[in-house]
Amino acid sequence: MAITIAMINISHLSKSFNKQAVLEDISLRIPRGEIVCLLGPSGSGKTTLIRLILGAIAPDKGEVRIADTPVPNRQLLATIGFMPQQDALYENLSAMDNLAFFAGLYGINKKTFRERAVEALRLVGLENDQHKLVEFFSGGMKKRLSLAVATLNDPDLLLLDEPTVGIDPVLMRAIWQQFAQWRAAGKTLLVSTHVMDEVHECDKAALINHGKVIAYDAVSNLLKHTKSGQIEELFIQK
Repeated sequence: MAITIAMINISHLSKSFNKQAVLEDISLRIPRGEIVCLLGPSGSGKTTLIRLILGAIAPDKGEVRIADTPVPNRQLLATIGFMPQQDALYENLSAMDNLAFFAGLYGINKKTFRERAVEALRLVGLENDQHKLVEFFSGGMKKRLSLAVATLNDPDLLLLDEPTVGIDPVLMRAIWQQFAQWRAAGKTLLVSTHVMDEVHECDKAALINHGKVIAYDAVSNLLKHTKSGQIEELFIQK
């Protein structure tokens, strides 16, 4: 039987800052075409793990491969959509001009850009604010624009760091529905969150606490180990 290559393969990954361990011996296999959640409290190491997967920082030990290609790799970046926890936007530009700037980095032509930009803004509910300067956006609007930027290159893999923080419940529901549509289209999504309820939207979840993976499995299997059906029980047990 042929072995399917994982979208992301993380092997014995460790990272320290100022001699303090942030991640310790992390090994995860993220399948293609699934939504996988990195779930854990603030400061547990989720953002550091995403930065390591992206190749933005180097590990102290271990290896990351995306589609069996070692990270970092500049060519891989064209197939990845990344949404950072902190908005990386230009406040003196409009929403559309921000999208145009990042489209230029991806090498997207004008015709394709226009089509994707309109769709991305519609997804996050900013179509009526596309010409407004970002400096006048609320925190939630900036978060939504960052998500739009992450989708511009029609990526095979989306790395989304706290994508729904500061977003109202109605729009949050619409965004998770869009995530499900992307999964159905064969895309892989790795989503970090500290909102425990969001785990129910995912196929698998990696529970991270104090820099270690304390559990990783299908969400349905993880919930079988709880009495109340609440995933936070597993953090208390550990």
